Amino acid sequence: MADTSQLAAWLRLEQTPGLGFMTAHRLLSAFGSPEAVFDADPTQLRGMVGDKLAGKLLAPPSAAMLALIELTLAWAALDGNHLLLLADETYPQLLLEIPDPPLLLYAKGRIALLNQPSLAVVGSRNASAQGAAHARQFAQALSAAGLTIVSGLALGIDTAAHEGALLDGGATVAVIGTGADIVYPARNHALAHRVAEQGCIVSEYALGTPALPANFPRRNRIISGLSRGTLVVEAAAQSGSLITARLAAEQGRDVYAIPGSIQSPLARGCHDLIRQGARLVENAHDILNDFPGLQSHTYAPGKSAPLPFSDHPDNDLLKIIGYDPVSLNVLAARAGLDTATMSAQLLTLELDGQIEMLTGGMVRRSG
Repeated sequence: MADTSQLAAWLRLEQTPGLGFMTAHRLLSAFGSPEAVFDADPTQLRGMVGDKLAGKLLAPPSAAMLALIELTLAWAALDGNHLLLLADETYPQLLLEIPDPPLLLYAKGRIALLNQPSLAVVGSRNASAQGAAHARQFAQALSAAGLTIVSGLALGIDTAAHEGALLDGGATVAVIGTGADIVYPARNHALAHRVAEQGCIVSEYALGTPALPANFPRRNRIISGLSRGTLVVEAAAQSGSLITARLAAEQGRDVYAIPGSIQSPLARGCHDLIRQGARLVENAHDILNDFPGLQSHTYAPGKSAPLPFSDHPDNDLLKIIGYDPVSLNVLAARAGLDTATMSAQLLTLELDGQIEMLTGGMVRRSG
């Protein structure tokens, strides 16, 4: 890790109001380091960034800035916490390939994972039970094969992806949209603790940064940037996960999508991606084929996680339900069962996690 004065200079540069990524990178290219930027000739600096921004860079750090620097250095000194500077060898190499890599990253946990083969798994916050199951199963199988699963710690698909990756000793990275000292959403506090222990939590935001809406689309470029590909499990037509997929494509990374029912709004985003050239995937093998080294050396079908989709041929009612949502009235007519018998069978299937009951008297298969 850089020494205290270097870290302080990077923090001060990163926190300079009005200084964007492109301008910061241009200054670093011209002067070589943040310290040199702050010591630059005023005339030269004004010629590069204008009077207003030059004035901010040349002014002594405010009391608030000094307090933030002190807080951050104390945080970084704690076991398991890291500040990764753009110039560090430990900085994620794939992030250096995107147009606007953060000047520094706040990380908790196993930072070596940030330079290991990885795949982003993203999707709807309001995931269906089936979508969450698919995210969990794919993440489990892919992490068992040696891929680090990258996601955003949000509810729904992100949560299921992290949970699946952590099974069987797998690894996962959570890229968050708050400061690294904040867990959002709060209900994922226990999951965040497990991720920090078994994987890594990453943020580009200063300590204490709350969950602001604008932060999350911006952090999506890091989710895709850390990964060799992005898998979208379930997404509505306007889902934020489509932003991650678009960024992945712009970054030259592979995009994968799981198809769904034509009746499901949560499948429309994935179907749109497939129309635009995303790879349709039905199981983990479809992705692992693009990682031949992992597949041939570390992935052993039958010994690791089950691959979606699983079928239950021994259950006639499950067959009749199929994979599209169906009303109870239609299901009763198809199955030829009386209400009491069908209700009892549906309850058993629901408790077993094989179906989910939807609003409006509809039922859908979960896997």
